[in-house]
Amino acid sequence: MIARMSHDPARASAITDLMRAGRETSRLSMVFRYAIAERLGLAVSDLECLDYLADIGSATAGQIAERTSLTTGAVTSMLRRLQQAGYVTAERDPADRRRVVVTIRPERIADLERPYERFAERAERLVEGYSAEEVRLLVRHHDRLQAMYLAELDHLRDGDTE
Repeated sequence: MIARMSHDPARASAITDLMRAGRETSRLSMVFRYAIAERLGLAVSDLECLDYLADIGSATAGQIAERTSLTTGAVTSMLRRLQQAGYVTAERDPADRRRVVVTIRPERIADLERPYERFAERAERLVEGYSAEEVRLLVRHHDRLQAMYLAELDHLRDGDTE
């Protein structure tokens, strides 16, 4: 881990605590996702695909491959599994028959949301205790983290070693 020391010891300690808390939250989030995927009888990549589709509605197989960092062959296998399990439909794009448009089946959304319900309720209660200013700070922080993750993913995909 790379750490830049602040000249203020209290700030440096707070930053160290924040970084540790972030790593632990990330680890627990991953463990939680694996547990939910297992409960639903899915692979984690399948769950990530369904989560993505739940957010945006429909996507092409290529967009799913880009979002999940899976090869097109792996996405094809994943989509086949999700279709067989009744989670998605995959139709040829009428504007470009080479593309497949994947859509989550609305009647299956409740099945996907159910394992998250208790956590979502607890998270809502947690956030209720924050001021609007604190919530906006958290949103800015998460937006910046997402941008950093996307940049690092691009860096890793491009094979950069620095």
